[in-house]
Amino acid sequence: MIYRDLEKVRTIIDEATGLEVSYAYDDLVFPDHTAFIIQFDDAKATHFFGYFHKDCNPADQRDLEDKLTAASLKQKCQLTFKGSFNLEQKGEEVNIHFL
Repeated sequence: MIYRDLEKVRTIIDEATGLEVSYAYDDLVFPDHTAFIIQFDDAKATHFFGYFHKDCNPADQRDLEDKLTAASLKQKCQLTFKGSFNLEQKGEEVNIHFL
């Protein structure tokens, strides 16, 4: 069984941004406003992947990357940013497209 430490990710997000986690599903964690998401790396418990919403302002993205990286290091974790994503509403479902 794969252990995913949601509380560690929640702490990183809160410390870096002050945002709450609004939703967690499988290996993805969605903070309020969904400007970014964090994905667990199932190969290493202290490594995570970050993705920014495709419409995120580049200056805001750089600021968030710096803050999230610093908060991750305080938790003795590594956060690697891999790209962007888009959300698509289809009826009751929301599809995530990694770009």
